[in-house]
Amino acid sequence: MPRALDLRRSRHLLAQAPLRHRAHGPEPRPVRTSDLVLALLSVVMLGGLALAAAFALTAGTAAP
Repeated sequence: MPRALDLRRSRHLLAQAPLRHRAHGPEPRPVRTSDLVLALLSVVMLGGLALAAAFALTAGTAAP
């Protein structure tokens, strides 16, 4: 048979903040400036790579 909780313990359990469910995840963190700079740099480098590939593909064709 389970024991009944004494009054001191039940008050302590009620005073705690409700726990967030694990499925909801932690609170979102603010975006850092360094993350934005890295994202912008990667987009610029990817665009440069695409331009270099396009130039390399069209360099072999004869120009009119």
